Amino acid sequence: MTAPLTARAGDRDREATADLLGQALAQGYLDLEEYDGRLRQVYDARTTPDLRYLTADLPVAELRRNDPRRHAARRAAARRGVAFHVAGYLAMVVIVLTVWLAVGIGTGGWYFWPIWPILGAGIGVASHALPIRYAFPPCRARRYPGSPYSSNQ
Repeated sequence: MTAPLTARAGDRDREATADLLGQALAQGYLDLEEYDGRLRQVYDARTTPDLRYLTADLPVAELRRNDPRRHAARRAAARRGVAFHVAGYLAMVVIVLTVWLAVGIGTGGWYFWPIWPILGAGIGVASHALPIRYAFPPCRARRYPGSPYSSNQ
């Protein structure tokens, strides 16, 4: 009977582990000395169990949940969703106004009925956009007194 082979670690595995250690350093789970030692071990590791051993005592789920890149991706996806919703709304507005104009010219009836779909869909767009705007406020550069970017010079 042969012993099961362990999977060899590739560059992608090492990079993922090094990234996780970097997040642990940034979030205060590791100090600089321990991070440096573990990082050396990451690039010396030959198998995936060796890499897992280096992060076994870290709260991996918590590190990934607080990852700033993950938050930025969620913010971008939410804003893209609102942009698609607004684009669909504007297309609908153009279509109903075109139909209204064609009916008005053809029959002479100028009752402005497009107000109802425009208002109804506008409420939907607003109820989508406002929570996204306040859940993910725009990033503002910090202004430090005396910095070249501050407005009070």
